[in-house]
Amino acid sequence: MTWDLEKIESLLQEHDDFVITREAGCLLIANQDGIDAWLAISGEQILVESLLFPASEVTDRAALNHDILSTHMVFPLTTVGISTINDEEYYTAFGALSAQSKPESIVIEVETLFQNVASFLDAYETHLQ
Repeated sequence: MTWDLEKIESLLQEHDDFVITREAGCLLIANQDGIDAWLAISGEQILVESLLFPASEVTDRAALNHDILSTHMVFPLTTVGISTINDEEYYTAFGALSAQSKPESIVIEVETLFQNVASFLDAYETHLQ
């Protein structure tokens, strides 16, 4: 099955833990802990991303980047990157999977992203102002 936003929205609405809003060709998914994630379909991939913190709040970016690269294997299915939004850089957590993934794989990806965002914030808080 190839997914579109309507099908994914219906799938995720089956889970009471999520509040889903459709915005600008994406789904905005919020969990009960107040963490937001954006889900989009790009070509053959489903992308899920959440902002962690602005790069401007990091005291030593080289040290944080070293910690991220040294610990990335501890956090399954999620990668940390840097995205520019409105001319400001943000550290982001993201995951990607095939647009033909099974329904349970999509749910696992979203749930894992939320878990990992909370873990990233705990793990890297000492690098923030």
